[in-house]
Amino acid sequence: MIPRPVKAVVFDMDGLLLDTEVVYREVMAEAAAVMGEELPEAVFLKMVGLPGAASREVALDHFGPEFSFDGWMAHVSTLAHERLSAGAPLKAGVAELLDRLDEAGLPRAIATSSSHDGVERHLGPSGLVPRFHAVIAAGDYARGKPHPDPFLTAARRLGVAPADCLALEDSHNGVRAAAAAGMMTVMVPDLLPATPEMRALTVAVVDSLHDVAALL
Repeated sequence: MIPRPVKAVVFDMDGLLLDTEVVYREVMAEAAAVMGEELPEAVFLKMVGLPGAASREVALDHFGPEFSFDGWMAHVSTLAHERLSAGAPLKAGVAELLDRLDEAGLPRAIATSSSHDGVERHLGPSGLVPRFHAVIAAGDYARGKPHPDPFLTAARRLGVAPADCLALEDSHNGVRAAAAAGMMTVMVPDLLPATPEMRALTVAVVDSLHDVAALL
């Protein structure tokens, strides 16, 4: 199912390594309600996997140009910090897959739209950050997902050609970014289902990271 030998693996974080997207959906809706607004599910899903600037565009398109996006995000950050103060729960199969990569001697990186502070705050308590050879976060690349920049940056940091990297993503924008980078892409759906477009851009769609370990 994997068309070429895998020489490195690049992971998304939220929704792929960490079960955080449900938390963000809840706190973003709560923060919007405090401001007298409603955040429909469809609008939230448009923002999944996007960097802050692109999420701002989606939000202002829905709420209107006078909406205080920065104020909303500040409240979202406070609520998320409270809910995830002890770290975010890991998705099923994370430890197993990292063990498999250790056995195979394969380097791996994280390519996320979150900040480095967010990586340390949410993934740090798990003790898994040192198991990645590079962490690519907001500020490390010019354009965020769905552009390929985060994944191309990860490949450069690992010293592996993008075509030899396996990218693991849960979101549509993430899959688009990884595929645009020329990586062999596997989708592990979280909140967003695999559409015909996603299946065309990936080498596989699987139910969990346990299945990714089996592919290797």
